Amino acid sequence: MLSIALCFVYNCFVDPIELHPIQKALLEQLHRLGHVDVGEIVVQFGVTRQAVSQHLRHMVKKGWLTSQGRTRKKNWRVLPLAGTTFEDAISSNLAEDQVWRQRVEPTLKNLPDNVRQICQHGFTEIYNNAIEHSEGKTIKFSLVYSAGGVLLRVEDDGVGIFNKIKRECGLDDPREAILELSKGKLTTDPTRHSGEGIFFTSRMFDDFHIVSGQFVFLHRKPDNDWLIESQTQEVSGTRVDMSIVPWSERTVSQVFDAFASPGDDYGFSHTHVPLALARIGQEQLVSRSQAKRVLTRFERFKTVSLDFTGIDEIGQAFADEIFRVFQRQHPEIKIEVLRANSQVQKMIQHVLAETNTDAQQGSLFNKNASP
Repeated sequence: MLSIALCFVYNCFVDPIELHPIQKALLEQLHRLGHVDVGEIVVQFGVTRQAVSQHLRHMVKKGWLTSQGRTRKKNWRVLPLAGTTFEDAISSNLAEDQVWRQRVEPTLKNLPDNVRQICQHGFTEIYNNAIEHSEGKTIKFSLVYSAGGVLLRVEDDGVGIFNKIKRECGLDDPREAILELSKGKLTTDPTRHSGEGIFFTSRMFDDFHIVSGQFVFLHRKPDNDWLIESQTQEVSGTRVDMSIVPWSERTVSQVFDAFASPGDDYGFSHTHVPLALARIGQEQLVSRSQAKRVLTRFERFKTVSLDFTGIDEIGQAFADEIFRVFQRQHPEIKIEVLRANSQVQKMIQHVLAETNTDAQQGSLFNKNASP
């Protein structure tokens, strides 16, 4: 069964080259905050409020924005310029590449090549996941293109991605499934899939959300935030939202290359682990059991970047299990520390001091890396 509910394309596409930097900043604000903060733009660009208003009026005239209200109480909203919505019955005959080519790509034909290729990668990966892993009956897809970005949404009515990984991998909590997804090389069907799809797709888009059950897994650029949020209303199945601004300079190749090893036929040998995802609720990272959960499947990689963003402190047992015990057992695996504050660094240095690894300490901390 196939039902097309909506398909519209207006003749007012946005050429990213045409956009002024102030206009891009305003559109990003609307995407990020849901409203315009003129004061922030004034400070960022050193211009007057009147100059910012002039850019807003220009975008209204072009058909990119609409406004309600007067003067400083105006509410600005990004207008959709193109979009499509459809629903498919899941079957062995459903092929994501054909769906992309016939029903999605024509709506995005005016996008820059790099952005369109990212959209193609994201759509085909997530749509295929729904076909082959969701255990559902239907997939719903929607796409909205505006001056502020492209939003792709894939929904299925299956068992839910976090619950399925929890079941198949024998985990205690669905939130542990989110941590494992963030590492990559995780699949419930290793004979047919490499487990790399969500890892790379989540890093290609500006915003990447997975909503399933009671949990939301979010990745946001440019701050590289990784979050788990709980929600009171449980969502059946899985919903994935992916968005990117039309003027993004990111490419599919850049994302793959960031985690490839030239000495290993450019294979996926480097992973990035946001440790904020290792916490359940408000707990702190203090125990060896927590460290062992973090270390799961590290042996599949040559380099592991541990990102301590949002982690104020760690316990001695947690640090010792990772940086002394595991590293002694697996000296071939390089562990990097990203964005660790002084308290975290002191604890890591404390457990390493007993092993006389001054050289290791010097190369361990990498504050500027941004996988």
